[in-house]
Amino acid sequence: MFLIRREISFYLPWLSSPFNVTYETMAATGKVLVIIGLCLLPILTNGDTCLAPQIKSQTYSTPEAIVSTETVLIVEFTVNCKNLLKNINLYADVLGRLIPATKTTEPNKYQISISDEHKKLPSGNYEVRVFDEEGFASLRKAQRSGESTEALKPLFTLTLNHPGIWTGSIVQTEFVAAITAIVVWWFAYTSRAKLLA
Repeated sequence: MFLIRREISFYLPWLSSPFNVTYETMAATGKVLVIIGLCLLPILTNGDTCLAPQIKSQTYSTPEAIVSTETVLIVEFTVNCKNLLKNINLYADVLGRLIPATKTTEPNKYQISISDEHKKLPSGNYEVRVFDEEGFASLRKAQRSGESTEALKPLFTLTLNHPGIWTGSIVQTEFVAAITAIVVWWFAYTSRAKLLA
C-alpha cells in the first residue's frame, strides 16, 4: 500500500517563500475544528433558554358589552433573563389554545391576546402558561400523542384577572335622551298653545 502525499502550494505576498499545506495538515485542522465545535455545542444550544426570568406584566380585558361583540383579554409583559437573553420566541397556552406571543417595538416586551364570545369568557382568573421554543415543542408533542399537558413545566405563568363585562342597563342611554327630548318638546309645544289661546 502506498501513501500518497500531496502538497498544495500557496503564494502569499507577505511571505518570502511559498506556503505549503499537506492533506495531513488539513485533516488535522478539520479534526480540531470538529472537536472545538462539539465542545461549544452545549453552550450554544443552551443560549436560547431564558434562565431565571423576571416578569413585569399588565392585564387588560373588555369592560363592557354594549359596543363590543367579543370579550378580549390582553396580557402585556416584559421578560428579563438572568443570562441577558433578548427577544426570544415565546408561546402561550390559554384555555388549551396555543398562541404565539407578539413582540412589541420595545426590547423584551411581549403581548398575548385572546378573544371569544362573551359567554365563553366569563369573569374569573385565567392562567397563561408561557413557553419558550423548547417547551412549546414538548407541549405540541404531548398534544399530538394525546398526553396530559399539565405536567409540562412552563417558562413562567401569568394570571389574568377578568372582572367580567358590564352589559349595561335594560334601557339604553340614547333612548332615554330621545324620550326626554320628545317630552320637553311636547311640554313646550302644549304650553305655547295654551298661551296663544
